[in-house]
Amino acid sequence: MVHQLQRQQQLNCDIKTAWKFFSSANNLSEITPKDMNFVVRTQLSDDEIYEGMLIDYYVSPLLGIKLNWQTEITEVNFQKSFTDFQKKGPFKLWNHFHEFILNDRGVLMIDTVSYELPFGFLGEIAHSVMVKKKLEHIFDYRFKILEKTFNKK
Repeated sequence: MVHQLQRQQQLNCDIKTAWKFFSSANNLSEITPKDMNFVVRTQLSDDEIYEGMLIDYYVSPLLGIKLNWQTEITEVNFQKSFTDFQKKGPFKLWNHFHEFILNDRGVLMIDTVSYELPFGFLGEIAHSVMVKKKLEHIFDYRFKILEKTFNKK
């Protein structure tokens, strides 16, 4: 079963600043909870994303078990949106659409993640018992870090 997680957050900055931050894979470690041991493995000398870009990571989502994860940037609409799609990793499906909408306060950022777990019925049990909560925790953590980064009073 495909699940969807959607979050939005107002960022008090210009589109150039928001785009530069979110389209840089090197910033993912900053907005991911430390207990996930998230490490970007791909050496990115030029951090400008492009369609077809492959990015490799290590991540420990559960019980400290280190997993390889690879995403591909499948769509880039400069300073408007981009999509990363899991090529290899813990999910049967992971498609993360990042959208940036200019408004009078700065930029409204919308994340839409469509995901599916492997293992059929057992994956659905894992989703209801722990995965859904873990993803919510990750995006709650991300929200707090982004508030501190972009919305300081």
